[in-house]
Amino acid sequence: MAWNEPGNKGGGGDRDPWGNNNKNGNQGPPDLDEVITKLSRKFGGIFGGGKKPSSGGSSGGVSGFGIAVVVVILAVIWVASGFYTIKEAEKGVILTFGKYDPESGLVDSGLNWKATFVQEVIPVNVEAIRSLPASGFMLTEDENVVRVEMDVQYKVVRPHAYLFSVTAPDDSLAQATDSALRYVIGHTTMDDILTTGREVVRSETEALLNKIIEPYNLGIEVVDVNFLPARPPEEVKDAFDDAISAQEDEQRFIREAEAYQREIEPRARGRVQRIEQEAQGYQEQIVLRAQGEVARFEQLLPEYENAPDVTRHRLYLETMEEIYGKSNKVLIDASNNSNMLYLPIDKLMEQGQQPTQRKSSSGNKPSTISSEPASSIPSRPSSIRSSDRSSSGRN
Repeated sequence: MAWNEPGNKGGGGDRDPWGNNNKNGNQGPPDLDEVITKLSRKFGGIFGGGKKPSSGGSSGGVSGFGIAVVVVILAVIWVASGFYTIKEAEKGVILTFGKYDPESGLVDSGLNWKATFVQEVIPVNVEAIRSLPASGFMLTEDENVVRVEMDVQYKVVRPHAYLFSVTAPDDSLAQATDSALRYVIGHTTMDDILTTGREVVRSETEALLNKIIEPYNLGIEVVDVNFLPARPPEEVKDAFDDAISAQEDEQRFIREAEAYQREIEPRARGRVQRIEQEAQGYQEQIVLRAQGEVARFEQLLPEYENAPDVTRHRLYLETMEEIYGKSNKVLIDASNNSNMLYLPIDKLMEQGQQPTQRKSSSGNKPSTISSEPASSIPSRPSSIRSSDRSSSGRN
């Protein structure tokens, strides 16, 4: 309903919310002093019954109980606003009037309380592993340009130092990483950076980085430094790829040679040991044989002195027996045949492996062929027979 809407229930004319009832035809707002007086009466009634305004028309006062209630309500709101929660992976840094107190300046995870408008709590994650990349084109010791990439992993170990020791600890760590990496790359050749010296570059960079950030008290700890694969500029990439392939082939050939060496050395040592043992056995055999011949000679000497002819003939027979025993022979009995006997020698050598007996065409007397293969046959068999007879006559 509008303020001055006509036609209310009482039929008394217009009614406005300020209580003027449209007296004297005044359509404007009431006096400000009168409004304040009415509000004072209402609040006085709420907080223990207010006093009526004085005759001068000023606002009424508020009782002591009402003030106490207001103070209690404000105190409850102040206490309730001080509760806060710190996450499990965080620690809270408390500032009292903007100053850090080392004794009570850190709070652990969980539900805590602070004095509102007096203390401020800044949560800091101390469990998360943070990553900081670093990369760029750098000059090596042999005056080559190489693109290097490195990833530094770190975490916060002292939250108050991380917040207040330097303005931007992450930026400070990035600059320290770049400085350490450029120093190490500047004292390393390009071949080492691209191939075998990568681990050395990583370890030296980590040690130098820790040394640089120590005086700044950044409140962080370097967990690991990952040296990513370095690469030369694109203009010379193909040539460096060929060089790296050659070095990898060199290492592969070296490993293959070492494997072959480990395979051959035990075999060669075993062969050397076997030859040494055989030589030692041969030496002992020759020595023993010589000693036996000397002992045999010492036994034959008295017999030779007693009967030289008989001893000499016996030695001859023993020698011939030893010689003929190692040779192949074909023995033919040709006593009943005066003509020259021609035989197929190759067939006799094949049949000599299995002894056979054949009857001669002139008589029943068989001709005997030895079981040993004939390697050489004299041109005249009669000479063999005469020599055999002479040998038997000497016996």
